Amino acid sequence: MSLVWRYVRTFESRVCRTVNTNVRTATLALLPSTRRKAPMAPGYHHRGIDKLFEIAARTPIRVGVDRFVFVRHGETDGNKNKIFQRSDQPLNAAGLAQAEAARVILASERIAAIKASSMDRAFVTASIIGKPHGLAPSPVDDLRERWFGDLVGTPAGGYDWTNAPPNGETLATFVTRTQRGLAASLASHDDTAIVAHGGTLYVIGPSLGIEIAPEHYANATPLRFERAGGSWRVTALGSSGGKVSAVT
Repeated sequence: MSLVWRYVRTFESRVCRTVNTNVRTATLALLPSTRRKAPMAPGYHHRGIDKLFEIAARTPIRVGVDRFVFVRHGETDGNKNKIFQRSDQPLNAAGLAQAEAARVILASERIAAIKASSMDRAFVTASIIGKPHGLAPSPVDDLRERWFGDLVGTPAGGYDWTNAPPNGETLATFVTRTQRGLAASLASHDDTAIVAHGGTLYVIGPSLGIEIAPEHYANATPLRFERAGGSWRVTALGSSGGKVSAVT
């Protein structure tokens, strides 16, 4: 069984687990699954996402650091209502609270620099996180969420990510762009914090050869990525109270 299909099948087998909101550390390995294919979890495992994993795994990214932090932005009404979002979609009240909770969790962590998607929801989250460290985020356009073009403002539920949205990005273009942004942002400086999107996290897992557990996609959950012996692992640093909401 190929590395890609082991990744995809293991990912799918975990999707239906009940999300454990307690703080925990999870070292994730690529293990083949013998269980029946699990149904998709609403707002998390989109149709066609196995193709994204396949594309990203074919071209693993090379980064110059051995550890970094990743945070998905706080919740928006777009996440909550499962619609394709505009670039200036703001955080809602819950999302602002989640960003503040992430700030508290990361206040005692070493953060050398913050690279953030230039979309408002991620950049505002990054700005809040950077306050205890006296750091302002650097905007990175290549870390923006996939652009769905004419579909913005319409329902996202059930959308097949292998489709090419009118006036939007193809899946391959999105993966290539995101990998470019990650490689550039992680070229140097251990302890860089990346603040971006659920789609970004979709790309990170197969690009680094690891599985990202479903609960790690919750809004504003701080994650630490570390490389040891040539392999990467991911650790949840705490819970910001975010939900595993729609990646749009």
